Amino acid sequence: MLKVATTESHEAAVDRAARAAAELGVPEEAVALSREEVAARCRSPVFRRGVWFRDGVTVQPARLVRALRRAALAAGVTLHEQTIVSGVDDGLVRTAGGIVSAPEIVVATNAWMCGWRPVRGRVTPFGSYVVLTEPVPELLEEIGWTGGEAIVDARMFLHYFRTTNDGRVLMGTASGPIGRGSRIDARFFSDGPTIRRAEQGLRRLLPGLAAARVERAWGGPIDVSSDHLPFFGTVPGARIHYGAGYSGNGVGPSWLGGQILASLVLGADDQWTRLPLARIGPRRLPPEPFRTPGGAMVRRAVLAAEEADESGGRVGPVTRCVAALPRVLGLRIGTR
Repeated sequence: MLKVATTESHEAAVDRAARAAAELGVPEEAVALSREEVAARCRSPVFRRGVWFRDGVTVQPARLVRALRRAALAAGVTLHEQTIVSGVDDGLVRTAGGIVSAPEIVVATNAWMCGWRPVRGRVTPFGSYVVLTEPVPELLEEIGWTGGEAIVDARMFLHYFRTTNDGRVLMGTASGPIGRGSRIDARFFSDGPTIRRAEQGLRRLLPGLAAARVERAWGGPIDVSSDHLPFFGTVPGARIHYGAGYSGNGVGPSWLGGQILASLVLGADDQWTRLPLARIGPRRLPPEPFRTPGGAMVRRAVLAAEEADESGGRVGPVTRCVAALPRVLGLRIGTR
């Protein structure tokens, strides 16, 4: 994976990653790259510097889910797909068609958990959208992006981009809408402004693909915790376990989350349940009615500040102060 800095202010993120790897004694895991070294992997006039993570892979999520489904069926698991759960109690899962009883229950439904009482206030739904180009392998050859690298920039509402086996480019943006009162509504699946921002990101970050036509766009909700780290636990007084707060990084840490949840179900005290992710939850987000309008206000300010930074402009002092509110309130990334 390659993380790129596209403005001077973003270069600090590149330095932090390389410094963290060096301090842990594994400098080869996060290698700082010069502008020329970044260009050797993907040429763009806006890529100033980067950091190279050698241990990474891109995964097609739908294929992963289908493979997991096949493995579960082969192991004798009974699946109840398209079944809406109306309530979870100790030992019982309630649905419109009946009740399923189980001594141990795991709730792992990502953004749809945001309104569930045990995690309410610690996660909120955000929209994430992508656009997908037509196949353009010849343009990828021209900009030298032929190594299959997954690339992200260093914005708060980051862009993430990938190539596909048939030469398409997927460009995503984490700048989608915030949930109103933790509800999942139509804005998470069809939001024109966010789709346009994703395409604008494609055109700005990879101008060499200007001729590439966007064929598709789609989006969905992600569950974002206050420090962008997942957390796991057991509901007090019940054998109901949960994992939430993946913050858009679910495919990678899901194996780790599975180990933690399995140990919680088994009541084990082991290397998994001793992890901070299973023992220390994120700070609570501001309560309603402040959370939704406050989150929307901060989102607008951060987007304005990032867009001004990229264009060489400046925002006013009020916008800068609002954009800095998460840090002031202690809602930092990676505080655990």
